[in-house]
This record gives sequence, structure tokens and C-alpha cells, in this order.
Amino acid sequence: MLRIYSQSLGCPKTRVDTERLLGSLGPILTVDDPLEADLVFLNTCAFIAPAVQESVQTILELIGDIADLPKGRRPFFAVAGCLPGRYGIGDLRSELPEVDLWLHTDDIDTWAEQLVEALKIEDAAPGRLLSTGPSYAWLKIGEGCRHNCSFCAIPSIRGKYTSDDPDKLVTEASALVADGVKELILVAQDVTAYGTDFGKDPRFLLEKFLQLDSLERLRLLYLYPGGLTNDLLQFLKEAGKPFVPYFDMPLQHAHPDILRKMGRPFSGNPQEAVDRIRKWFPEAAIRTTMMTGFPGETEEHFRTLMDFVERNRFHHMGVFAYQPEEGTAAAEMDGQLDDDIKEWRKDTLMEIQSGISEDILSQYEGQRLEILVDTPSDEWPGLYLGRAWFQAPEVDGVTYVSGPDVEAGAIVEADITDTREYDLIALA
Repeated sequence: MLRIYSQSLGCPKTRVDTERLLGSLGPILTVDDPLEADLVFLNTCAFIAPAVQESVQTILELIGDIADLPKGRRPFFAVAGCLPGRYGIGDLRSELPEVDLWLHTDDIDTWAEQLVEALKIEDAAPGRLLSTGPSYAWLKIGEGCRHNCSFCAIPSIRGKYTSDDPDKLVTEASALVADGVKELILVAQDVTAYGTDFGKDPRFLLEKFLQLDSLERLRLLYLYPGGLTNDLLQFLKEAGKPFVPYFDMPLQHAHPDILRKMGRPFSGNPQEAVDRIRKWFPEAAIRTTMMTGFPGETEEHFRTLMDFVERNRFHHMGVFAYQPEEGTAAAEMDGQLDDDIKEWRKDTLMEIQSGISEDILSQYEGQRLEILVDTPSDEWPGLYLGRAWFQAPEVDGVTYVSGPDVEAGAIVEADITDTREYDLIALA
């Protein structure tokens, strides 16, 4: 049996690529130590400079881990994903000859085939090896991006947007739910773009997922403002459960001048997008991301952004200080700001959001909520990490839950006994 040590860096889309690959390599045994592996597989991220640095550092660490093994016992080392997608295989191969195989994002459909050939093992039918536990699974529904934001390198790494085959996605989703997964989280660079490359829209796929028996939650991540049309929102409102009224809508900024310079596909008035969601879903939990210190951002622009955040009171918000990325239009713009200004504005915005989050969560104290239990907590036996409907895994806070019927993969009714800045405490 093939023993595999694997790591995925970056976003959930990378994790899905890894899980699909591992599920396509036949009977395998995953190991926690690269020294015990026949195959070391690393799926990299290269979205921004820190991600590139992390990917390179991880490669070097893995090379160091296996370097002292005798040649006959040294595992095969394969590196895949956005790092070779961004910088090409040729230069990386010459810089890091210790890597046995580089797998480019353009060739993602043949990754398993290339590894099967390199390792001289039997080919296997496509499958999926989950790494998220029994409660939820990410499901990537498209590749690449149809937008050309001036700060983003993803289109040059992953190419133009392409929707995955709907029949294959439904088959994959059905298998995940049959295996006990309670929550499916659809991800793509822009979920609202699904189907636009073959004359459809996301409703075409969502209708199929909404019919899956035993699916408790269907969550959509990365929804571009322009794609959240009244037609789509009305469809989701009428669909009801298992759809979760949680909207992850990356706005990046609130001032139209900055949004236009960013090349955002919805650069007029972002308030309209927020209002449109809350018109159909007054109870909606909205997550967004903002960027501070974009080239040319003035104090007035930043005040507009602060006012926007304070006024809209998002359930969740991530903030990033702008970094110029090689090969992007924004990196060549005039008006680049000092790092300390960018970081100060980021910290200021997060401080505002911290208070908003704490206040929103405090309103759930005393309520009884359904909690999806993910994993045991390391803090003490009997304590588990779970999530209410307005908490997405890995990006939001968690619910610490305990009680007699609490176990990973279960959905339990629990009383919210206390709240924190980003987390809930519950007793089932």
C-alpha cells in the first residue's frame, strides 16, 4: 500500500485539489511523518508574496527532512499547485532539483496520471480522500477567474474561469453526503460565475444540490457582488433549507475611486449589494474582506471605508494590508503607501470589527441553536469545536460545545451560555 505524506497550503480550493488527487491513487495510507512515506506531496499557494515564501520554505524544510535518508528509502517528492502555476516549471526545476515532479495548474486533470506513471503504480478510479473530518466538506465547482482585478495574480496563475462538469459535481456531492457529510461548502474564485461559460447561471447547479437527501447545510463562499442578482437571491430565498443564509461577499473597499482603481467588477456603490442581500434575507450573516492601503488611498478614502464598516455591521470581516504583487497592474501604480500606514489602517479597521463582532455574538446568549460538531477540542475531554449556521469553518470563530450527545459529525441543539469576541460557548 502506498504511504503518502501530504500538505496543502492556502485556500480550501487547494485542499479540494489535494483530496481529489489522493482519492485517485488507489489504496493508500496517509502518514504524519515524511520519513515514513513513499510519496511526499505538497500542494502550494502563491496568491501573494507571503504565500510564495511559505511555499518555498515548506519545500526546503521537506527537502531537509528527507535529505539524509539512503537513496533507496527516500520518498518521491512531488510539488503541485500555484507556485509552479505562477513561476513555471522550468525555472523551479533548475532552482530546486531535489523535487522529483512538478505539477502545473494547467495540467490539474492529469496530476493523478502523472503520479501513477512516475511511481509505477496501478491507476485508480477518481475519488476523494477527505481531510476535514466527518462534519463538512469543501466542494470546488470552478477553476480560474473571469475578473481582472488590478491587485490580483490569480487569473495569470489559474487562467480564465471554467465551470466544473455539473454531473461530476453532483456525483461527488452525493458520495460525500452518503458518507455522512452534513455540510457542503461550495467554493470557487467566484461561485456566482458558475455556468456563465456555457450559458447557464448558478441556479442550474444549486437546484441539483438542494435535492440531496440528508444534506443539512449548503453554504456558498466567495460570492461577487455583481453576481448576487435579485433573481439569484429570490431563488435562494424560495429554496430554504438546506441553504444557509450566509453570504461571503468580498467587497475589498467602499470608496468608488479605490474600487475603480482596483478594477473590481462591482465598483459603483457597494452599499447596494449589501442592501440587496438584506432585502431578501434580513437575518443574513454577511462576511466580507477589505483591503487597506491600496495605491492612492487617502485619509478620506479610508474614512469612507471605516464609516461603511461601522454602518453595515458585518458578522465577519477579514482585512488585508495591500501588498504589490509582481506582474499585477496595481504594483506599477503611483501613490504606493508606506507599510506602516497600511498596517495601521488594517489594525484600526479590525478593531472596529472586533467590537461589532462581540456585540453581534452577545445577542445569541440565552438562545438555543443547532450546532454542527466538527472535532474534539484539545482543551479538555468532552469539549468539542462546532459551528452555528453563521460560522464557516477555518475563517470564522467557533462554538465550544459540550454535553452527553456531542460527538464529531453530529448536529446538536445547544444553549448558548456565554459569548466571546469571535466565539460562542454552548451546552447541549
